[in-house]
Amino acid sequence: MKTIGQRYRHLRRYQEVAQILIRHGFGEAIEQLGLAQYLALPQRLLRRGAPAALATLTAPQRVRLAVEELGPTFIKLAQMLSTRPDLISPLYLVELARLQDKVPAAPWPAIRAQLEGELNGPLDELFADLDKEPVAAASLAQVHQATLHSGERVVVKVQRPDIETVIETDLEILFDLARFLQARTPLGQIYDLPGIAEDFAYTLRAEMDYRREGRNADRFRRNFAGETYLHIPLVYWDLTTQRVIVFERIAGIKIDDVDALDAAGLDRRQIALHSAQIIVKEVLVDGFFHADPHPGNFFVMTNPAGQPIIGVMDFGLVGHLAPRVKDELVRLFVVAVQLDAESIVDQLIRMSVAERRVDRRGLQRDLERLLYRYYDRPLTDIRAREVIEEIMPVAFRHQLRLPSDLWLLGKTLAMMEGVGLTLDPDFDMFAVAQPHARRFLRQMISPRTWGRKLLQGTEEWGDLLLQLPAKVPRLLDQESEGDL
Repeated sequence: MKTIGQRYRHLRRYQEVAQILIRHGFGEAIEQLGLAQYLALPQRLLRRGAPAALATLTAPQRVRLAVEELGPTFIKLAQMLSTRPDLISPLYLVELARLQDKVPAAPWPAIRAQLEGELNGPLDELFADLDKEPVAAASLAQVHQATLHSGERVVVKVQRPDIETVIETDLEILFDLARFLQARTPLGQIYDLPGIAEDFAYTLRAEMDYRREGRNADRFRRNFAGETYLHIPLVYWDLTTQRVIVFERIAGIKIDDVDALDAAGLDRRQIALHSAQIIVKEVLVDGFFHADPHPGNFFVMTNPAGQPIIGVMDFGLVGHLAPRVKDELVRLFVVAVQLDAESIVDQLIRMSVAERRVDRRGLQRDLERLLYRYYDRPLTDIRAREVIEEIMPVAFRHQLRLPSDLWLLGKTLAMMEGVGLTLDPDFDMFAVAQPHARRFLRQMISPRTWGRKLLQGTEEWGDLLLQLPAKVPRLLDQESEGDL
């Protein structure tokens, strides 16, 4: 791994990462990968087992603890991997989903300097009041409550000082490791590890630009402009930069605090319905969804008439579904409802989720077993989380490669379903989705829609006809070899 030897400025961080892994019982893995020689680590250190306090823990549990100690870049990487059952085995997925990203607050003088440097002025001129103690602190940023001179109550999200340097150093290390594993391990024959590292780096850098988060919030507000049951806080753009964002402060009851909702006399069934309407509209109508809908980001407020309104926070992580992807998902859903495992395999190949050389019989057999569990079960008895958890081992076994936005969608649906069931045991996401799904299907089969798609595809058909004479001999050879 020549790059490590060249990057002496990061050698200390490389060694720090290795030592944390060794402390959690992964020294042998470092030795087996051949990394020890590049990090100047003694053999006795590598062969030291996990300390007694960790000896009773499983490997996935020790990985989670190691990741939490490794810091923000690795925590974010693990959170991304927890949505990718095509890359990580189910046991590790469950454990990575429990990651905690809570750290002590940064010292106030450093935060003050960061704020004044970003906003180009002293805080007492920018805010009438700003609490020194944060209401939330994570590895990338912390949040403080404040009041503007106009009297408006706001929250100020500020990036931790110097965190970008830490992130960029760790990203370089991850790129090095990805290239190393690509060249020297069987994983490199299955996955594009540098490509995965590149995608992760792009996502993380985008998340650290708070102007992007503000644009996401504005887009959600536009998408739900006509809905009275949802409130998206305003962004104060004159106080927002790449490293600082100021939102309207919203207050309410945490959406899964059933006792508090009941004490306030709020209709939990209505709140559950609204939460389902939000995700259904985001997915089937807008193709743009909030991808971190855990209960801490959703609060229940009331309008002047006392009716519940859901207030949403944190717009750093979002998912996108292009119209083509929605079309493909609907087609996949149709053949799944028909319990047609063979057609599901065909559709997965068409979507490039499964390789053309996939073990068709094995995949079809696993899908038939999965579908059989839902045979004759009403939709009201089917839970999104249950389906996703059963799909995970199939995806891992056959190396199905769904786009990351689709795994994010699955996680989002499961989280929103969990919120809905907490509020209302009879919650049924499918019932809310039916009208939108019917409308979407009508659009798909409309002559206007497929006629336009046919015209858009004429160029592709022309290319195919031009290439066909050259392709026919190869196709015949493949057919004779049984590899068509």
